[in-house]
Amino acid sequence: MPDLLIELFSEEIPARMQKRASEDLQKLVTDGLVEAGLTYAGAAAFATPRRLTLAIDGLTGESKAVREERRGPKVGAPDKAIEGFLRGAGVTREDLEVRDDKKGQVYFAVIEKPGRMAADIIAEVLETTIRNFPWPKSMRWGAGTLKWVRPLHSILCILVDEAGAEVVPLEVDGIRSGNTTRGHRFMAPEPFSVTSFDDYEAKLKRAHVVLRAEERAEAIWAEATNQAFAQGLEVVEDRGLLAEVAGLVQWPVVLLGRIDDDFLGLPPEVLQTSMKEHQKFFSVKNPKTGRIERFVTVANMETADNGATILAGNQKVLSARLADAKFFWENDLRTVKTVGLEGMGASLADVTFHNKLGSQADRIKRIEALAREIAPSVGAKPDLAAEAARICKSDLASEMVYEFPELQGLMGRYYAEAAGHDDGVPEACEEHYSPLGPSDDVPTAPVSVAVALSDKIDTLTGFWAIDEKPTGSKDPFALRRAALGVIRLVLENQLRLTLCEILKLSMSVVKQLALTIEGRSLAEERDDLVIHLTKAPQSAAVSERRRAIDDRLEEISERLSYMEENYATSDQIQANSSITVTDLISFFHDRLKVFLKDKGIRHDIIDACIAMPGNDDLTLLVKRAEALAATLATDDGENLIQGFRRANNILTQAEEADGVEYSYGADIKYAEEPAEKALFAALDAADAKIAPAMETQDFSTAMTAMAALRGPIDQFFTDVQVNADSALLRRNRLNLLSRIRNICLSVADLTKIEG
Repeated sequence: MPDLLIELFSEEIPARMQKRASEDLQKLVTDGLVEAGLTYAGAAAFATPRRLTLAIDGLTGESKAVREERRGPKVGAPDKAIEGFLRGAGVTREDLEVRDDKKGQVYFAVIEKPGRMAADIIAEVLETTIRNFPWPKSMRWGAGTLKWVRPLHSILCILVDEAGAEVVPLEVDGIRSGNTTRGHRFMAPEPFSVTSFDDYEAKLKRAHVVLRAEERAEAIWAEATNQAFAQGLEVVEDRGLLAEVAGLVQWPVVLLGRIDDDFLGLPPEVLQTSMKEHQKFFSVKNPKTGRIERFVTVANMETADNGATILAGNQKVLSARLADAKFFWENDLRTVKTVGLEGMGASLADVTFHNKLGSQADRIKRIEALAREIAPSVGAKPDLAAEAARICKSDLASEMVYEFPELQGLMGRYYAEAAGHDDGVPEACEEHYSPLGPSDDVPTAPVSVAVALSDKIDTLTGFWAIDEKPTGSKDPFALRRAALGVIRLVLENQLRLTLCEILKLSMSVVKQLALTIEGRSLAEERDDLVIHLTKAPQSAAVSERRRAIDDRLEEISERLSYMEENYATSDQIQANSSITVTDLISFFHDRLKVFLKDKGIRHDIIDACIAMPGNDDLTLLVKRAEALAATLATDDGENLIQGFRRANNILTQAEEADGVEYSYGADIKYAEEPAEKALFAALDAADAKIAPAMETQDFSTAMTAMAALRGPIDQFFTDVQVNADSALLRRNRLNLLSRIRNICLSVADLTKIEG
C-alpha cells in the first residue's frame, strides 16, 4: 500500500490559523478519499508559517468496483419524475429495468462504478479541497481566481511505494503539482526534491525548517529557560504565547534581551502585557524580587553576529513602547493623588453602559447599593463593600486601561493602593470581575466577594429588565458567564444567600431606571414627531409619511399609557419585577444543572431538589442534590425509588378513581399483616429522624433514614394486597401509602427522578 505526501507551500500563514488549517486539510482530504472508496492506516497533519503538510500511511492503491441498485418511480409515472430519477442515478431511460413490486411495476436502475486508481482520486479530492478550503479570511492575487490565505506558490503531491515516488498530476489555477519544496526563505531558499515523508522532514530540517509545531515550541521553551537560568532568572510561563510564537518561526533562535532600568519600576503586569501584546516577547523575572527585568524574543534565523543586531532593534522598539506605558502610568498616578480614585472615575458619568440602562456611573451607584446589602451575608463590612464598589470601575477612565483593556481591575488595585485605600478594597477592585470562566480562581476575601456578586447580579437583572436575555447560542452580553460566576462565588465560598430577595432588590432599582430612560426617550421622540408634523407641507406626496408618523405616535402613546398604568408606583414595579425574577431564577437553575453535570450529578436529581422550597439558596440546593445523588448511588436508594414510584402510582390512580385524597388517617390498629405493621413502625422511625434532620438541613441523615425504608416497603408490597375487599382496610392501606409519599417528598421531589 502506498503512502501519500501533500504539501501546500505559500506565503506566511497567520499563526492563529495554522492549527485549524492543518486539521481542516486532514479532514477534507481523508474524508474525500474514504468517500471515493479508498482506505488508509493513519494520517498526520503539520503546519509551519509557510506550509501545510499532510502525510497519509497505508493508502489503498485503487478503489473497488461498486454495483448499486436504485428503486425508481412506478411505470407510468409522470415524465418529470422519471427524468429526475434518471439525472440523480446518472443513467438513461434505456438503462432502466422494469420489475414487479407489491404495488405494481416499478423502474430500477443498476449503477455500476468501476474501480479507480488512487492517483486519479487524490488529484480530484485535493483540487476540490484547495478550491473550497475554509479559511477564515482569504485573498486572490494576480489574474487568477483561486482564493488562499496568502499567495499559494507550489503543490507537492507524491505517492510512495516500493517502486519509488510518483508525482500525482494535478493543476490548480496554473500551479502544477510536483515533488519539490523549499526550505527557509533566507537560509536555504533553493528548491529540492523529496522521495518520502521521512526524506521530506529530514531535508526540511537541513534546510532550516522544523516541521512539527510542538518540536518548535519545545525548543523555544527549553532554550529560553536555559538562558534565563544561567542569569539566575526564570521565564514567566505563557502557553498561549508559546504556541503563537512557534507559529511565527520556522527555525527558532532564542535571544535574551535587557529592559532599560528606567522601566523596571513599572508594575510587572504592565511590562508583561506590553511585551506580549505588541512584540510577542516572553517576560523574564527575578524570582527574588518578582520584578520583570529581561525579555526573550525568538528570531526566525541565525545571523553572523549571533542575533546582536536583531536584539538591538527589538530593544529599541521595546523602549519606545515602554516609554508610552511609563507615561500612562505616571499620568494616572498624578491624577489619583490629585483627585482620588473617585475623581478619576468621574468621567464615567459620560460613558454609556447601555442606552436602556444608563451610564457607567449609574451602574456604579447600583452596584454600591447592592454591595452594601449583600455585605453582611458574606462577612464583609457594609461601608468597606460600598467603598470598593464606588471605585471598582474607576480604572476604566485611566490612560493605562484605555491602552491595555486587559489590565482593567488589576490597574484598579494599583491605583487604589496609591490612593491610600486598604482593608481589602484594592483587592476587591482587581477581583470583582472574577471568576471570568470555569477555570478562573474565585475570590474569597469578603469585600471582593460582595462587590463581585453585586457586579454580576446587576448585569443579569439589568439585561433581564430590558428583555435582552440569551437566545439559543447567542449571548452578546455574556450573561451565562455572569450567572456561572454568581454560582461559583456562592458555592465555593459556601454562602447562604436568599438569592430571590437579592434579585428583587436589584431588579426593582434597575427596572425603575430603565423605565425612566424609556419614558424619557419615548417622550422626546413624540415631541420631535409632533414638531415634524406641524412643519411638514400638506400634500399628497407626503401623506404616506404622515400616516407612518401618526401610527408611530399612536404606538408611543399606547406604550406610555401602559407604563403609567402598570409601573406608576413602586409596588407595581416590584410586582412586575417579581415575575422577571422568577424567570431569572430559572435561568440560574439551568446554569446550575450544567455546572453540576460536570461534577457528575444528573439533571433529574437537580430537578428533584429544585422542586423543593428554598431553591434560591444555591448552597442548600447543592447540598441536597449531593446527598440525594449519594443515596441513589446505593442499592437501597435505587430500590427505594422503585417502591416510592409504585406507592405513588397506586395512590394516584385510587385518588382519581375515588375522587378523594388519601392524605391522612392511617392507623396501626387496622393493620393485619406483619409486613403492614412493620411498615408502620419503619415510617414512625424514619419520620422521627427525617423531620429534625430537615429542620437542621442535615440532608445526609435525612436521605439515609429515607433509604432505610427500602426493605419494609418492598416487604409490604410483597405480602400485602393494597386494594383489599374490605373498604376499611383498603382506605387504611392507601393512607399508609400516602405516608410513604409524604415522607419521601419531604426530602426531595422523587417524582422528578427518571428511570
